[in-house]
Amino acid sequence: MQTPQKLILEHVLEHAEKNPDRVFMTQPVGGGKVVDYTMGQVVDQARRMAAHLQAQGFEPGARIAMLGKNSAHFIMAELAIWMAGYTTVAIFPTETAETVNYVLGHSEASLLFVGKLDTWPHQKPGVPQGLPCIALPLAPETGFDTWDAIVARTEPIAGRPTRAPDDIAILLYTSGSTGTPKGVMTSFAAITTAGRTAAEHTRRHGVGEGESRMLSYLPLAHTFERTWVEAASLIDGNVHLYFAEALDTFLADLQRARPTLFISVPRLWLKFQQGVFSKMPAEKLDRLLKIPLVGKLVARKVLKGLGLDQVRMAGSGSAPMPPELIDWYRRLGLPLYEGYGMSEDNSISHTSDAAHNAAGYVGVPMPGVQVRFSDEGEILIKSPAAFSGYYKRPDLDAESFTEDGFFRTGDLGEVGSNGLLKITGRAKEQFKTAKGKYVAPAPIENRINAHHMVELSMVSGVGQSAPYAIVVLAEELRPTLNESSVREEVHRELEQLLAQVNAVTAGYEQLQMLVVADEPWTIENGCLTPTMKIKRRGIEETVAPHVQTWYASSSRVIWA
Repeated sequence: MQTPQKLILEHVLEHAEKNPDRVFMTQPVGGGKVVDYTMGQVVDQARRMAAHLQAQGFEPGARIAMLGKNSAHFIMAELAIWMAGYTTVAIFPTETAETVNYVLGHSEASLLFVGKLDTWPHQKPGVPQGLPCIALPLAPETGFDTWDAIVARTEPIAGRPTRAPDDIAILLYTSGSTGTPKGVMTSFAAITTAGRTAAEHTRRHGVGEGESRMLSYLPLAHTFERTWVEAASLIDGNVHLYFAEALDTFLADLQRARPTLFISVPRLWLKFQQGVFSKMPAEKLDRLLKIPLVGKLVARKVLKGLGLDQVRMAGSGSAPMPPELIDWYRRLGLPLYEGYGMSEDNSISHTSDAAHNAAGYVGVPMPGVQVRFSDEGEILIKSPAAFSGYYKRPDLDAESFTEDGFFRTGDLGEVGSNGLLKITGRAKEQFKTAKGKYVAPAPIENRINAHHMVELSMVSGVGQSAPYAIVVLAEELRPTLNESSVREEVHRELEQLLAQVNAVTAGYEQLQMLVVADEPWTIENGCLTPTMKIKRRGIEETVAPHVQTWYASSSRVIWA
């Protein structure tokens, strides 16, 4: 990896010196009120907390954990950890006490920052007794010493704190759709390269000069938000970062931010669309969009209602997105592009732009990224923002790289005639039916998820005569299912969807049935990861007692 001339901390200190009064972050604090933090205030608070951390006498490189939702003080705490000479360990704010305990123990955390949380009483038992803790502003009642009190009584560290390029900046524990979370070590060189590459990409492709606005709401414990929002804004120096307050204020938070750059994940893009359809039927909107002049006015009104009318570039990542959904947003005039990356390359792998995009493809390699394919079709990546290895897992390091340093992504893919990369599935997600043929779930799920009545789906059927799919119905639709007419209409639509999907899949991949899930999949019930990917193993274990009954039924649509 080529070492950047200027590391991320140097960028931050430089921005604070040149533009101390520029508002960098806006934090909602409840009741419709917000607090603005200038770059000078951010660095001053970080310096004071860094002095406090150093006074605790932790060893150089000590792991300091953070458990909390996105907030201005999450970023200030990270800067303080870095300035003090330590490594950040961020834990997803939705994790169970068991996972919190595992991460704190495995990382050998010396201290924990507790931030804004919804389920702290359930998570608190996972914090080892005796571990020093500090409560960030907006944290629930904890009894811990508070950020504000510490900052008020502590003098800031002086000078220009620096870190070595190979120092570990972040120990990022993967959310993991299966198995135990792995600690991905990210050096200062890697996170700097990642943030700079992301910032340059957005500036080059649509966001332009002047101040950019972003809303931070996807988990900062995940690589996607960490690189494309936090690191990119810290390096760019001309970004105004807003935060979301809560799920029920999300649209108001978007309206406040009016982002010029907005990134999300497929499930949320789908939810936005279904929210629009709940106010205007899909067929009616489709007719209006086809009318000259009227269509443009309607499209602009829809985007303004979503708070996305100022977006000059929108992105989607973390999971495949149905091509029909991308096309729908582009018809509204939203420049929405897919990308591809993972924790191990700090989300610097492939991305699309105005010149290189097609629905169903994730774009072209980003600057410095090399890509090739194994004989089995696995995507192999060498990224300039690559991680330094798995924490305490040299065995995984050896398995994960080719002899010449390419990372084995575990994803299957191909490059189309247009030069763009298409993800065709996960190697580990493929399964065999009784016919002895491998089925790749992702392409089939993509077709199902494109339907306006479906929020999520999962294709399964290991060892069965044919695969099947479970679907979670759209959020707006679920409360109306007790009406017989609605239920009958949904049943008919799903039968048609099944026929349409089977008409374009190979014979051995054709679904025997669609099963309607009896409850939505959530992070809380263990069916989704914190980044909203489905947990296949967990869902399959939950439905296992019912599968044989489903296969014995003659119905093509089954209500679980």
